[in-house]
Amino acid sequence: MGSSLWTCLILLSLLASASFAANPRTPIDVPFGRNYVPTWAFDHIKYLNGGSEIQLHLDKYTGTGFQSKGSYLFGHFSMYIKLVPGDSAGTVTAFYLSSTNAEHDEIDFEFLGNRTGQPYILQTNVFTGGKGDREQRVYLWFDPTTQYHRYSVLWNMYQIVFYVDDYPIRVFKNSNDLGVKFPFNQPMKIYNSLWNADDWATRGGLEKTDWSKAPFIASYKGFHIDGCEASVNAKFCDTQGKRWWDQPEFRDLDAAQWQKLAWVRNKYTIYNYCTDRKRYPQVPPECTRDRDI
Repeated sequence: MGSSLWTCLILLSLLASASFAANPRTPIDVPFGRNYVPTWAFDHIKYLNGGSEIQLHLDKYTGTGFQSKGSYLFGHFSMYIKLVPGDSAGTVTAFYLSSTNAEHDEIDFEFLGNRTGQPYILQTNVFTGGKGDREQRVYLWFDPTTQYHRYSVLWNMYQIVFYVDDYPIRVFKNSNDLGVKFPFNQPMKIYNSLWNADDWATRGGLEKTDWSKAPFIASYKGFHIDGCEASVNAKFCDTQGKRWWDQPEFRDLDAAQWQKLAWVRNKYTIYNYCTDRKRYPQVPPECTRDRDI
């Protein structure tokens, strides 16, 4: 075979593999009341622009939160969030999915506040069958308090991908064949909250919440949900395999997405359970598949 033909075949192969994966669909902004309801401390939620934007308020008496009306098995879930500005030490702003069973599944974004001038820490975690302890922590490469940024989860039978804007920051692959449980049969609701956690959130609890700075305010908009809605007792999605997130291009990241993820890991990761030999003398089996080591 001629060298020029061989080169062409290689290029075609690379192009095919590069186009195999795809970015999630762009979220469609909808008002708060379309998909969500307040959960607690209703008077600490402020509605702006006809409900297209809300603010969660935290003071020394209480935080507040909201949850999705429906429960979902797989899909794409996103939220535009502008975090508490200034001195936010001791506060946690959360966006997560969770089932309600005793051995629950959970997919977490938690934003850990800090003293003025110090960066936020974004902590992610995945619980399966009631087991978590899979924390990863990154610094963000922008100020998350000055404007909205999109945080999203793509969840299908093959993987869970955490995104900040269009950057994947974490992948959790289905490693059920390795003995690692994967969320697939417990519908989850989406929860968002702002609360005080100064016993652990900032420098392990050394920095306490300065209540003279209250109220602390986190802003939300977007309220996009694109998932398979199911009853809380459902074990499968009626349209499994037919939705856009089930298609082959969403079963893995492409080369460009893996490159973005590597950039985040190399420059901004400050903790990864996969490399913590004190907690895990043996590497957890999913870490190799997730390319965390």
